Amino acid sequence: MTGAGEGGLCPPSFGLPPGYLDQSEGQALLRRLAELPGPRAVVALAGAPGSGKSTLAEALVARVPGAVLLPMDGFHLDNRLLDQRGLRARKGSPETFDASGFVAVMNRVRAGGEVVFPVFDRGRDLAIAGAGVIDAGTRLVVVEGNYLLLDADPWRGARYDLTVMLDVPEAELRRRLTARWQGQTAADAEAHLANDMTNATLVLRGSRAADLVLQSGHQEPGKG
Repeated sequence: MTGAGEGGLCPPSFGLPPGYLDQSEGQALLRRLAELPGPRAVVALAGAPGSGKSTLAEALVARVPGAVLLPMDGFHLDNRLLDQRGLRARKGSPETFDASGFVAVMNRVRAGGEVVFPVFDRGRDLAIAGAGVIDAGTRLVVVEGNYLLLDADPWRGARYDLTVMLDVPEAELRRRLTARWQGQTAADAEAHLANDMTNATLVLRGSRAADLVLQSGHQEPGKG
């Protein structure tokens, strides 16, 4: 198995419908971002594996001048450490992240100033320290990840100015994630899917309420 879970090696994420940010739901989200007060606003975009959060976050940052994307995946523990702890097959679950480090960085981001953060390299299946930077003058930071709203320590210690949850039914997530792992051996695909769905259930049932819930606007894999 070359990698597992949302943070490991996998095909591209799901797309957005053409022109989504120019439609009513997308426009409402952009207005909500523009209305956030203060010299820096931090937006949490959470969702289960396969919900489309990565693609939506990238689209938002591309649309808002000067915005920066901070993916939670940069805080993955290294595979060597996961192997030592017997967690490689669970990569992408909460215990396979440096959650305390993530919360510390998030609170620095919200406080303002320049912040350097790690970035996950999917091609090499590892996090690269110091690969991302938020300049002191950055107005909007969009954070995306599975567990941003997880109602458990230390995750609940992170503070955001706006929280958004992508709400996709479990049956639809399963369909999308099954498509995501096509091309793997049957055993690897089954293991990936089981891990992803375990994590998805935790996100859907164990997250705190978001300020804004998006239930539409995310399309099937391979379209758009």
